Amino acid sequence: MTSRLVALCYDANNPLRLARFWAEALRWEIHDETGGQLGLVPTDASSFRILFLPVPEKKVGKNRIHLDLTTTTIDDQTETVGSLIELGARRVDIGQRPEEGHVVLADPEGNEFCVIEPDNSFLAGCGRLGSITCDGSRGVGYFWSEALGWPLVWDQDEETAIRAPGGTGPFITWGPPVPLKVTKNRLHLDIAPDQGDHHAEVDRLASLGASRIDIGEGDVGWLVMADPDGNEFRVCEPR
Repeated sequence: MTSRLVALCYDANNPLRLARFWAEALRWEIHDETGGQLGLVPTDASSFRILFLPVPEKKVGKNRIHLDLTTTTIDDQTETVGSLIELGARRVDIGQRPEEGHVVLADPEGNEFCVIEPDNSFLAGCGRLGSITCDGSRGVGYFWSEALGWPLVWDQDEETAIRAPGGTGPFITWGPPVPLKVTKNRLHLDIAPDQGDHHAEVDRLASLGASRIDIGEGDVGWLVMADPDGNEFRVCEPR
């Protein structure tokens, strides 16, 4: 048994504004959801949605997870940065070196992301969404490879990366450092078993190193767990 990646979720103070921003940034389409949340559906080979979940809490500290957006030319990178700033993004300094070719921005609610230079060979062949990039330990990549059944495509220099079978959609990558966790992550993954019993999948994930946690979600159709680095994710019922 494995789970499939259902969605990448953002906590959002203004879900509509954030959904509109990321629809433009990724060139995905807005799709209405239920329960006050908005979603994007992919226009590329990605197999999951992006959801924006309403929360009252403001962002605190640097996110552990961010997106890397690819570009095709230097002009494309420059134009992308300019257009996203017009939509409400801003440049941020997270310690990147001047000689690095990517540009670090924050979306309208302060979530960091990178606009990658066009000659990045690792992300060659990806769509606009090149990578879900995570600060984390090497071992957590092994966990997620087993959890999703996605093969490891990189395992060097304390960094790991996985990609969906068939080599489609974005990478998910992990690499040091693992920052101190001070609050619930603003971004998390939703997964669901391909088939079978929901609770059996929770048990399997626990055997791989996940732990069940309680964030006060109440009576809902999912269970909240944390991966070996303490990052929350939701295990949804099979759909």
